[in-house]
Amino acid sequence: MGTEAEPDGAARPGAAPPIPILGGTGALGYGLAVRWAAAGAEVVIGSREAKRAEQAAAAVREKVAGARVEGLENGDAAGRGPIVFLTVPFRAQSETLNNLRYALEPGQTLVDCTVPLAAAISGKATRTLGVWQGSAAEQAQEMVPDGVTVVSALHTVGAPTLSDPDARLDEDVLVCGDRKRDKAPVARLIERIDGLRAVNAGALETARFAEQLTPLLISVNVRYKAHAGIRLTGLPDADPWA
Repeated sequence: MGTEAEPDGAARPGAAPPIPILGGTGALGYGLAVRWAAAGAEVVIGSREAKRAEQAAAAVREKVAGARVEGLENGDAAGRGPIVFLTVPFRAQSETLNNLRYALEPGQTLVDCTVPLAAAISGKATRTLGVWQGSAAEQAQEMVPDGVTVVSALHTVGAPTLSDPDARLDEDVLVCGDRKRDKAPVARLIERIDGLRAVNAGALETARFAEQLTPLLISVNVRYKAHAGIRLTGLPDADPWA
């Protein structure tokens, strides 16, 4: 797994590792790349084709001054950081994970942002598909190599808002996973994006509920012509990830 490098290729001691975003040429992945780049993080966009990944990276660099973003094939991108974000459509999740069998390593965390929507089949983005394991995240946990941990997050943040660095965010992100020590580093990355608060939503099995919020929000946003997110009230001010 790589670390941030100087222009001459030498790693900078103590620097934060890059954030790989697999499927980063899609709407959600691209939006996350824009926001993390704006926050000063180093980002690696992954795609099935390195050329498409680099085109997306170039678009981020054009949008965000000083952005440190590169584009690689998914397998190469996956090895660049300890926390890897998977932002592909559900129809591509299984194929992508099969292709990553030898790219992901024990000790890495895969953040699954997949939602089992039926849009690719029926054209209705508010209809979900049944997943035998219970959720897309639980399916991902069955497919990743031994020693790789899956955390579920980022199902309710709208891609159009993310991709506009001038748009204001003020919403919560539900983070599901079986161990707090795995979720906490993911939460810290999410909260590097101004206006996002990561909320500990419990075990990975609760991802089946979080994923269902996506079509609900799509339905609301269509009717209000908005890009609304979710916000939980009444939570204490103390840092839940400390």
